[in-house]
Order: sequence, then structure tokens, then C-alpha cells
Amino acid sequence: MSSLMGTTLIGFMVGVVGTGVGGSMAFFLRNPTKRFLSAIIGLSSGLMVAIVTFELIPEAFMISGVVGTSAGIALGAFIASYLDILITHIHKKTFNHEQGYIKTSILLGIGIALHNFPEGLAIGSGFVAQARLGVGLAVVIALHNMPEGLAMVTPMRVGGYSSTKAFLLTLLAGAPMGLGAFIGALIGEFAYSFIGICLAFAGGTMLYITFGELIPRGKDLHRGRISTVFAILGFIGGMLISKTF
Repeated sequence: MSSLMGTTLIGFMVGVVGTGVGGSMAFFLRNPTKRFLSAIIGLSSGLMVAIVTFELIPEAFMISGVVGTSAGIALGAFIASYLDILITHIHKKTFNHEQGYIKTSILLGIGIALHNFPEGLAIGSGFVAQARLGVGLAVVIALHNMPEGLAMVTPMRVGGYSSTKAFLLTLLAGAPMGLGAFIGALIGEFAYSFIGICLAFAGGTMLYITFGELIPRGKDLHRGRISTVFAILGFIGGMLISKTF
């Protein structure tokens, strides 16, 4: 039981610290220009697409195959679109232009939380298979979660959330990794088929949110090319991170 609790704690800390480091950018985003925010959102968009392209989807392919991965992506995108409609409907009388960025953050936070759960499964299952594998996965996943925290916190600051509130919400988005690690450690090797579907599902939600929310928001903030240029730089950076660690 102590080993199970230890694995759960590691998964929780990886999720919270990983997204939290990216979320700590909230304390540095004080009175930024719209051009700067557009660049940051563009950078975050590119990083997110790279994570899905070079991490989530290839891993899902290996575990669940083409059919399972395609179904997971489609289902994830569908659920994200439904949540988009639901959140917009609930707040249709309260969302002004700036608060529209809050909706983007809410959707992104949900996507990150969904993403963190199967990554927690991977960590928990890795520790069951071999302690060294679990540690390696934990380090890599923590590094890859940092851009997600940045992507989540930037639209929150644009929407008017305080630095502290935005930062705490990024920590919350990382918490489901602890639950995933707990379940992964319980079911061990049998978790892998489930992990593949979950990763594809998370990838679908992230793609919908990036293409439907983040990229348009970046363009909305500044009409120039800055968000596009930084989106490409973010994609290249995400690719390098994925292939380096």
C-alpha cells in the first residue's frame, strides 16, 4: 500500500509541478501589450499542436492502433465542442469580449486535465513494470506539462483573472495525474490498452481547443503576423522537446 501511495503522490506532484511551472508565468504577465499576449498565445498554440502530434498521437497509435486512435480523437473533439456550446450557453449573458478568453481557459483546463489522467496511468503502470521506467516517464511528462500551464494561464490573465487565481487553477488542472497514477498502479500492465484510447481522446480535445479557441484568440488580440510566427516557433520548440527528452 505504501508503494501504491508513493506512486500516486509522484503522479500528483508531476502533474501539479509541471503545469504549475508554466502557470507561474501569470506572475510575470503584468500589463503586457496585446502584441506580446498574441505572441504568447501563438507560442502556446504551436507547443500544444506539437505535443499532440509528436507525443499523444504516436503513443496512442502504438497502444491502440489507427482505428482506436482515430475514434479517440473524434470523440475527444466532439466532447470538447459540446463543452464549448454548453459553457457558452450557460454564460451567454455574462461573457463580454475579454471574458471570452476565460471560456478558452476553462476549455483548455478541461483538456489539460483529461490529458493528465492518461499520462498518470502511464506513470503508474511504468512503476509497476519497472521503477526506472516510472521515474523516466515522470520526468519527461513533467517537462512536457510546462507549456500546457503557460497555454492555460495566458488567456486567463487577458480575461481579467488575478495572477494568484490563474496560477492556482493551473495547479488544479494538473491534479488528475495523481488519480491516473493511482489507477495505473492498481491495474498495472492491463492499463495500456485503456491508456491509448485516453491519450487519443485527450489529443482530440486539445486539437479542438487549439484550433477553435487559442489560434483565433491570438489573431483577435493582434491582427499582425506575430501570433502566426510564434505558433510556428512553438511547434518547432515542442518538436525539439519531444525528440530531446
